[in-house]
Amino acid sequence: MSDTSGPPFRADHVGSLLRPPELLRAREEHQAGRFSAGELRHTEDRAIGDAVRMQQQIGLAGVTDGEFRRGSWHMDFLYQIGGVAKTDQTLRIQFKNEAGPVEAALGAFRIGRRLALDKTIFAEDFAYLNSVAPAGTVAKLTIPSPSMLHYRGGRAVIDRAAYPEMDAFWHDLAEVYSKEIAGLSALGCTYLQLDDTSLAYLNDPAQRAYVTSIGGDGDKQHLTNIRLINAALAGKPAGVTVCTHMCRGNFRSSWVAEGGYDHVAEALFGELAVDGFFLEYDDARSGGFEPLRFVPRGNKRVVLGLVTSKKPALEAKDQLKRRIDEAAKYVPLEQLCLSPQCGFSSTVDGNALTIEEQNAKLRLVVETAREVWG
Repeated sequence: MSDTSGPPFRADHVGSLLRPPELLRAREEHQAGRFSAGELRHTEDRAIGDAVRMQQQIGLAGVTDGEFRRGSWHMDFLYQIGGVAKTDQTLRIQFKNEAGPVEAALGAFRIGRRLALDKTIFAEDFAYLNSVAPAGTVAKLTIPSPSMLHYRGGRAVIDRAAYPEMDAFWHDLAEVYSKEIAGLSALGCTYLQLDDTSLAYLNDPAQRAYVTSIGGDGDKQHLTNIRLINAALAGKPAGVTVCTHMCRGNFRSSWVAEGGYDHVAEALFGELAVDGFFLEYDDARSGGFEPLRFVPRGNKRVVLGLVTSKKPALEAKDQLKRRIDEAAKYVPLEQLCLSPQCGFSSTVDGNALTIEEQNAKLRLVVETAREVWG
C-alpha cells in the first residue's frame, strides 16, 4: 500500500515494537558487563533494520526504530536534558489490568539547575533510522512531550534555587524542545511524535488529584501543558509534521488511568498546535467519540487507536469499520486515520503478545485503512 497523503498516514502506528529475543539478550549481556556498548549498538542496528523492513512489507508508510535503543519510552530522553539528574530513588507507579495491579518501577530524577539542551537528543538514533528507511517511507521519531518532565514529580523535584518561580521553568522547558525540534529538522526529520500521557491521564479525577498533590492544579494542568507544547512548537521548521499521542498508560498490557476525553477535549482539539492526534480508543475505558466534535475542520488529522496493542486477539474488520463510521459523525472521514491504540512495547518488557501477533495487528490496520480510504 502506498500512502501519498503525508503524515499522519491513513494506516499508521504509534512507534514502539516488541523487542526481538536477540536484542533482549544483548541488553542483558551489556548490563552484566559481558557485551560492549559497540556490540550492543551493532545488535540494535541489525534489529532496527529488520523492523523497518517488516513495517515496509506490511505496507506502513511511516516507519520507526521500534524504540529499540530505549529502556523506557520517555526516561531515556528526559535524562538527557541538561539540568535533569538521575537519582538513586525509584518511582513506583501502580498499573492495573483485568487480573489485578501491576507495579512499574521507574528511575527518579531531580532538576538541580536551569534546563538546557546540551546536544540534540537521539540525533544518532534518528540518523540511523533515516539511513535505513526505504524509499517511499518516512522515518518517524517518537519523543516524550515536554509535559512529561513535570508530570513525573512536579514542583517537588524542581530545585527552588534554580526555579524560584514556575514561569521560568515552563519557559526554559519550551526553549529546550524548540531547539530539539530544530536540531532534528536539520538532520532531516520531517515526522515527529510527542508522546503525552498527561493529556489523557488528566481526564481521570484520580489523576487530577495526583497533579494537585505534587504542587500543580489538576483541574487546569492540561491548559498549562497545551501552552507549553504550543510554545515549543512556535518556531517549528517548515516541512516538519508534529503529532501528539496520548494514552492512559501502557506497561505489560496494563494501564493507569480511565475516562473519556471530555475534560480536556475543547482546549486540546481547539488549541493544541499539532498536525494530528493519535488517540487511544480500543475499549470503553477511553469513552465515546463525542469529544471529537471539538476537532476543527480542515487539515488536522485524528488517528483512531481502535486496534489494541495490549491483547493478542485480532479485532474484526467490520467492527473497526463501524467504529470509524461512528467517529465520522463528529469528524469528517477525510480527517480520520487508523492505528493501534498505543505502542507494543513502551518499555523493554513489552505487552503480552508475540511478535507474530503484533505484526498481524499492524497488517489489520493497513488492510482496513486500504478498504476504508482506498
